[in-house]
This record gives sequence, structure tokens and C-alpha cells, in this order.
Amino acid sequence: MGFSLITGGAGFIGSHLCRILLEQGERVRVIDDLSTGRIENLEPLLQQYDQLEFREASITSPTHLNDAMQDVDTIYHLAAAVGVKLVAEDPVRTIETNIAPTEQLLKVAAVRNQRVFLASTSEVYGKNPNAIWSEEDDLCLGPTSRPRWAYGCSKAIDEFLALAYARQHDLPVVIGRFFNVVGPGQVGNYGMVIPRFIDRALAGENLIVYDDGLQERCFAHVDDVVRCILKLMSTPEANGLICNIGGDQSITMRALAENVIAKVNPSLAIDYVPYQEVYGSDFEDVRCRVPDLSRLESLIGERPTTPLDEILDEIIASKRTQPYS
Repeated sequence: MGFSLITGGAGFIGSHLCRILLEQGERVRVIDDLSTGRIENLEPLLQQYDQLEFREASITSPTHLNDAMQDVDTIYHLAAAVGVKLVAEDPVRTIETNIAPTEQLLKVAAVRNQRVFLASTSEVYGKNPNAIWSEEDDLCLGPTSRPRWAYGCSKAIDEFLALAYARQHDLPVVIGRFFNVVGPGQVGNYGMVIPRFIDRALAGENLIVYDDGLQERCFAHVDDVVRCILKLMSTPEANGLICNIGGDQSITMRALAENVIAKVNPSLAIDYVPYQEVYGSDFEDVRCRVPDLSRLESLIGERPTTPLDEILDEIIASKRTQPYS
């Protein structure tokens, strides 16, 4: 039995995927340069499982990537520049990390006939005006003068590359577009809203909400998302397809902040801050993101269903016992 390779496996989603694969008896290899991933996410697994191999290296090095792909059956390509804050501050890194390594990975995988899961993002939809986003909708990215769109554009190119290899080289590849994946162990360093809210509330600080707080987002528990990934990868009909993966019950950021405050410290308040103070004068955002999950459900017979209330309770409990998680 060959390895399952997880690029970016020390990250939030990657480390949860790693745990589930190990629990299923898989041999797992992780490659991660720890630029945004954390070795703390993997340390308990490294201590518990002999069949886990960790390589601290960057996928931007073709040599390191090629070596990591040796003796591999399935690749979960999760490594990417992540988080609105990081993307806004370092668009060069976003583009360099997201495009060339993906092309190299697909090229090698096609030669070796390795199965690939490509992690993509709801960011590829850009400013699509539809109330609900489905996989065949047009992409409506903003102008190139706004670095915020570099992430969505670079991941869209990844998707084009993956589908091209699927068509021209019969590469078995599945693309998952994630919508706000959350759960225990996620950090708020890169703009992730739920851990950022909870960290501030636990510290007794007012929550900071950007703009008017009426932006709507959907959230899915990371374990639900990992289960969907694994089911898609065991479903031949999913090869060559893009699937939205996420929750489909939206909530405004104001309501989310109020919910966290009620759970943690009702004496706290909300401070509203303009986007421009945080991300710069050229920042643009999207008011509403809700996925159409009908394709996902038709392929695997399920969708993420853990209620947001339950997710928040779990994350709050986790952070109270492990404040640096």
C-alpha cells in the first residue's frame, strides 16, 4: 500500500484530514513548510502513529515536491496561501504558492497515475451576484488593481489546470471548493473570523466587526468537510468534477459576533471598523456567500450538517482548555 500525500498537512484542514486517514489505517506523508501550518497540529499524531511521515519542505521546490510524491497512491493538495489578511498583504506569495507547484504536482501525478484531490475555494466565484453559487456559475473576479482577487484568480487557474489534465491525460482528479471551514485547532492569524471572535471574547475584549457587519457567510465543521472529501475520492463519478463543500445556512457577521458574545461574555460589545483600516484602501469584499450543495449531495448522499451553534460551543470549549489552539 502506497502513501496518501497531504500537501499543507500541518494546516488546519490538512491535520484533521491526516488524523482521519490514520484512523482508517492509511500510511500518510505530509509535506509542509510551516509558513502557515503548525507542527503542533501534527505532534500528537506523530507520537501515536508510526505510519505518519512528516517532511518540512516547500512545495515551491520541484525537487522536494517530486520526492514527496514517490510511492504515493493519492494526493490531497491542500497547500496554498490562505486567509484574506495574508492574501491582501502578500499577493506575490499567493500567486507563486498557488499556481506553479500545482502545475508541477499535476504533471507528475499524470505520469504516475496518482489520484488527486485539489482544494479550491469559494473565492473563485469573485463578486458573482447570484444569491446561491453553483459550480457552473460564471466567475466574476474584480480588477487586477485590487490584490484581494489574486487568491481567487490563482485558484481558478489551478482548477483550469486540473481539469485540463483530467481531460487530456485521464488524470483522476476531484476539485473541492471550500466555504468557510471551521472547528477546533483553527487560528485567527490570517483573518479567519470565528477563531478571531472567540479569542477576543475569551480575552475579555470587544469583538471587532468589519464594515456594517451585514456580510453573510456559511460555516461547516472541519470533520464534516473531511468526510465529504474522502467520500468524493471514493466516488468514481466525481472524477473531473468541481464540488462546493460547505454549510449552506448563512449568518451575518453581526449576528455571529452577538452569538459569540452571548456564549462567552455578555458584557462585551461590538466595535465596527472599516475594511480600509485593516486591509488597505484598495480592498473589496463580497456581501453574501452561499453554496449550492446539490451536486455534492447527488454524488455522495450527504452534506455538512453540524449546526453552527454546536460548532461554536466546541471551539469555545477547546480554546478554554487549550488557549493557544
